[in-house]
Amino acid sequence: MMAPVKVFVPRETAALSVGANGVAREIEAHAKGAGESIRLIRNGSWGVSWLEPLVEVEVDGTRIAYGNVTAHDVTNMFESGFLQGGEHIKRLGPTHEIPYLADQDRWSFLRCGAIDPLSVEDFQAHNGFTGLEKALAEGPEFVLEAVLKSGLRGRGGAAFPTGIKWRTVADARSDQKYIACNADEGDSGTFSDRILMEGDPMSLFEGMAIAGYAVGAGKGYIYLRSEYPLTYRVLLEALDGARSAGWLGTDIQGSGFDFDIDVHLGAGAYICGEETAMLESLEGKRGMIRYKPPLPAHEGLFGKPTVVNNVVTLASVPDIVNLGGEVYADYGVGRSLGTLAFQLAGNIKRGGLVEKAFGVTLRELIEDWGGGTASGRPVRAVQVGGPLGAYLTADQLDIPMDYEAFSAIGAIVGHGGIVVFDDSVNMAAQARFAMEFCAIESCGKCTPCRIGPVRGVEVIDRIVAGVDRELNLGLLDELCDTMEDASLCAMGGMTPYPVRSAMRHFKEDFGAAEEKERVNE
Repeated sequence: MMAPVKVFVPRETAALSVGANGVAREIEAHAKGAGESIRLIRNGSWGVSWLEPLVEVEVDGTRIAYGNVTAHDVTNMFESGFLQGGEHIKRLGPTHEIPYLADQDRWSFLRCGAIDPLSVEDFQAHNGFTGLEKALAEGPEFVLEAVLKSGLRGRGGAAFPTGIKWRTVADARSDQKYIACNADEGDSGTFSDRILMEGDPMSLFEGMAIAGYAVGAGKGYIYLRSEYPLTYRVLLEALDGARSAGWLGTDIQGSGFDFDIDVHLGAGAYICGEETAMLESLEGKRGMIRYKPPLPAHEGLFGKPTVVNNVVTLASVPDIVNLGGEVYADYGVGRSLGTLAFQLAGNIKRGGLVEKAFGVTLRELIEDWGGGTASGRPVRAVQVGGPLGAYLTADQLDIPMDYEAFSAIGAIVGHGGIVVFDDSVNMAAQARFAMEFCAIESCGKCTPCRIGPVRGVEVIDRIVAGVDRELNLGLLDELCDTMEDASLCAMGGMTPYPVRSAMRHFKEDFGAAEEKERVNE
């Protein structure tokens, strides 16, 4: 008896939003009606969001991809020999040969799209849990040294060296320590955490367990944004599978090491992406910034030493331990080592996730992978690093994606989100939005962040209206100084980045041209 044909239809938020569930139902119905034996696998996403739903069929060990499949396409696909990889207008060829994927440097996202995210067996067949096995065999010091040698820095945006953070928690004396995964992915244009959790959740569990073993923590928490309901269900089901297989819980694989993970849903507050506000929320309190020091590495969750890392940071660790920190450090440039999952969004023709080594340029990402703007109009501005990131101009697209290179021009790489705008955008409106966003999302603990953006919106409105323009431009500059220098956290401290970059590069949108015309008259 022949084995069932493997058919892959993603169960991932973006794919579901464009009809993946309907496609899966149609494929099952047609196969049954034709008497064909198939095994339908609901995998995660490869990150080619612009091709979703991306359906695959395995033929002689090779997966053949069909892009932008709709439920209405299924009948015709079966008539064209879909289960044998037959020719069809939606056929893209072997998945691994799709240029968007073939030219990436996959590390953290190596399994995303390739596996059944809920199958422990599939995860292990793709080298899952080998990093944890090696860690348990070699000891905590081996893990700490590997992470330090890798040069891995926090992928959530702050870019703090992960090895130093872990060493600090490992050296702290306490009867209890914690691993807190910050999965409150709230930046505009970001979705890498979600894609990883929906497509390869066990890599996150493995990274958290390795972190727990290295620093002496027995409990982990995933703080997940409430806007990810599918992710939540995937995590809970995957956790049950990992526990049942003995990879989480008491005496993991007979090693004597105990570690388990709980998922905590946030309540929609952007500020809880900041680590101390997240810890407050985890403790059942209102999400508000804590004063630092003490740092979470010394006094974090419930006052105990806590490792706080982003999803992608933790998921990068298993292969660092398994393959060696030096291997990971071979990727990248300068002090920006390894890879980052860049996310293309906004006015972009081919939106999706691109994992590349640091050093790739913004132009390469936008033009080679993204295909330019969706509108076909010229790029005017690009915001990198979320709503608090600076706006870059079309003349700055050749800058390498590198923490230090971005810092040198007053910008941030952040979480790797890239939002593209064409020449129809009004940048004064974007600057106003930055202030308005901060006013809405501020926790209110410090005056510069609570009051500053409210005044900022008012001042920008006066500038655009031409009311005492030069006076208000000076006032806005002073207000940005106050917010940068006196805010307790990055919420208020970085809101001036998009405002100032918009003012610097796009003066004409703030009424400069009109003012000049009046003077000339």
